[in-house]
This record gives sequence, C-alpha cells and structure tokens, in this order.
Amino acid sequence: MSAYEAVIGLEVHVQLKTASKLFCSCPNHFGAEPNTHVCEVCAGLPGALPLPNHQAIHYAVLVGLATNCQINQRSVFARKNYFYPDLPSGYQISQFDLPLCEHGKITISVGGHDKDIGITRIHMENDAGKNIHGDNASSVDLNRAGTPLVEIVSEPDMRSAEEAVSYLKTLYGIVTYLGVCDGNMEEGSFRCDANVSIRPAGSTTLGTRTELKNVNSFRNVQRAIEVEIARQQDLLEDGECVVQETRLYDAERNITQAMRSKEEAHDYRYFPDPDLLPVTISDREMEAWRQEIPELPKARLARFVTLTGLPEPEAEILVQNKDLADFFEEAAGLANARKVANFIIGPMSREANAQGLALTPHNWSMTAANLAELVNVVDKGSISNKIANDIFGDLLRTGESPQSYIESHKLAQISDASALEGLVDEVIKANPKEAEALSAGKTKLVGFFVGQIMRASKGKANPALVNDLLKQKLKF
Repeated sequence: MSAYEAVIGLEVHVQLKTASKLFCSCPNHFGAEPNTHVCEVCAGLPGALPLPNHQAIHYAVLVGLATNCQINQRSVFARKNYFYPDLPSGYQISQFDLPLCEHGKITISVGGHDKDIGITRIHMENDAGKNIHGDNASSVDLNRAGTPLVEIVSEPDMRSAEEAVSYLKTLYGIVTYLGVCDGNMEEGSFRCDANVSIRPAGSTTLGTRTELKNVNSFRNVQRAIEVEIARQQDLLEDGECVVQETRLYDAERNITQAMRSKEEAHDYRYFPDPDLLPVTISDREMEAWRQEIPELPKARLARFVTLTGLPEPEAEILVQNKDLADFFEEAAGLANARKVANFIIGPMSREANAQGLALTPHNWSMTAANLAELVNVVDKGSISNKIANDIFGDLLRTGESPQSYIESHKLAQISDASALEGLVDEVIKANPKEAEALSAGKTKLVGFFVGQIMRASKGKANPALVNDLLKQKLKF
C-alpha cells in the first residue's frame, strides 16, 4: 500500500434496546417465532399510522451527546423509497436533510496514538425485516421490521482497517455503556457498512468507493476491509477501474463479491413523511438527558490506569464491557486494585478463552466480593498465588467463598517453621552440590531450592518462610 492510501468511512447501525418498536407497540425482542411480532404498522398495511417511540428518541439523543454531536431539537422523519421483499411498505422511515444529531467526533487510539474521527450525522430509522432463503423457496420474517435503529455515519477519516476496528470498538463501548443497545453482534444489534476507496499516496482526491454491507464482527470488519483494499489496488495496478457498487464479504473464502450497484441519495427519492410530525425536544428534556451520560469507557480507562498502575493496553481489558468494569471496581474497593486486575486479566481471561465465552461476570458464579476475598487471603499468606491461580476456575464456576474452599480442600499455606524445617532439610540433603554452591554465594540457586521445596509441599509452603530457613541453614 506504499503507493496508495486507503480512505474509509463507516455507517454503523445500532439497534436500540426499547421494549417496543419505533412506530408501533409490537415487542422489540429477538428470537420469537417468525411473524409473531407484527401489526398493521410494521407490516406496512395501507392506512396504518405510525407513532414515534419517545424512549427511542431519548436513546438516540444519548448516543449523540456521548459522541459530541450537535443535537437538533427539531428534526424530521423522511421516507426513503426502495423495494425489497423484507420492506413491506416499499419505503423505510428514516431521516435525511434534518437528522437528530450531526457534526460530532470520537477519539480512537491505535498504536498508542490518539486520533479524532468525525461523525457526519446520527439519524433514526426503522429496520427492515429479514429474508430467509431455503433450498427451494424464500420467505420473509417481519419480526425485525420496525425495530428502532440509529445509523451513525462517520467522516471518511480512517486510513487503515486497524483504525476502522478501533473506531467500531470505541462506538460499541459507548452505546453499551449508555445501556441503549445490548451489543449482540451475532443477532445484528450492532453492525456496520464500510465505505472503502484508495487513492495515490499524497493525493487529496477521493477514489471510487465500494460499500461492504452488513459486516457484524470486529474480526470480519478488519478482514473485509483489508481484502477490499487489496482488491482495489490490484485493479488499479492492472489498469482497470474500481466500480462503485455494494459488495458482500464471504468470511469462509475471505473475498468480497459484488451484490448490486451502489445507490445514491437521489435514487431513494427522499421526502418528509406526511404521517409524522417533526420531532421536537424541549430544553428541559435536553438538560435532563445530558445529566444521564455516565462515565464512558475512555474516561474510565484513564481512571483505571491510575488506580492500578497497569499499562493502558492491559487496563483496556477491564473496560471492554460495562459489567466487567463494574465488577472490577466493586472488587477493587475491597482489595488491592492491581492484584484484582491481575486475576481478571490473567486466570479469568484464560478461562473465558478456554470456554469460548465473553469476558463478563454474568458467565460465572463468582461475585466481586469473592474475588476480593481471594486477593486478601493470598495477601495474608493463607494460600500462595500459585494455588489461587490453580483453584480460580473452580471458584469461578461454583461461586464458593475462597476461604471455605481452602478449608474444605485443606489448601492452607504452611507457615509454621517447625512443619517446614524437615522438608527444607530433605531438599538440601538431596541436592548437596547445589547446596554447597549456594553457601558459596551462588544466590541464583535460591529459586531452584524454593521451587523444589514448593513442589515437595504441593505448593503449600510459605515462600518467604522457606527463604528464611534456607538462609539460616546455608548461611548465604
């Protein structure tokens, strides 16, 4: 890519976590039997009148405030006309020339460097249904039709797939911390279209862009953008032109494929929806909603770095979802914060990876109080850090009190000098050459002896006491 520069903009669709759909009272729930959450409005029947969901407008404004947008206290719903089987009315209710939010920005971090990414607009719209294709027939499920969405449209400010993923993860953190979206990418709650073009390095003229449609995982976004950049570069180097079109990413084959020609705004024939009044937000509502913005991931990360002394890349694990950050913060209020963080970043992360689970406390029975208790019993010398790591998986799954587990499994650390002295003598006797070398000043062998004694005691010996006994006996 040295001869070319990528130009990337993302359109992120966020399903809002309201109880009902955007313009009717049908349940906004995923997973029901097909076509069971449908009424005259979301089925697009003639004469049915939409009524805006106030909670969805509230959530959309929160997203705008959290992304530093200008909030238009008067905005207008428009009809976006296109024809697909899963859009029964023949148009989508969206926003066009007067959206709810515009002119925002968020800060991303890539390779230790911060960069501002502009947000052109955030507008509201209702989702389409879902086409289901079988071997011999296709059907349409309208349960999703009418689901409230916000579409977050970025400026074309990203120059690599890594920046695009960082931007997506930052947005994901914002909407999930706000509580306006459940963030389930597999169910399509958070998905994006990527607009990708390339141009000669140093040029300010935009190249012809393609749109990668509905990519719904961070990994696939990165792979799709990388393969599309490479495809466009091959075309230009072969003297061919990039065609403006919508493409789909095939994750199994790691290729993008043409889907259809890319529509422009005029193709949709936007006009104000005659059934809907303009959305108006009072000054009083705006002020109340501003007060609802919580501490967002970037600010929380900075505070956790200060609290734990961890480098930012490690501390980022603690804020990757709000539930985990809350869990850490509760435990850190009861025990050493750095050591609490180490258990989450270490054995808890390993357990999540081994089980293919998200790193969230809801997947296990361990409470924050139990994690703090584990840190405290290690600090008191009741068990070694090694034993704590060994039993961590059991504690995660069972939710048992660490102290109770230690007592029932007889794991308490041996801190009685008389009980350890015999073990120390046996290990010294079994390793006479090493003992002589340590006495002569070869202190690197201390680790060898401590390891042998810990092994002989099945990890129960108090390491500090073992060191003291070795010093007394070998005079080093």
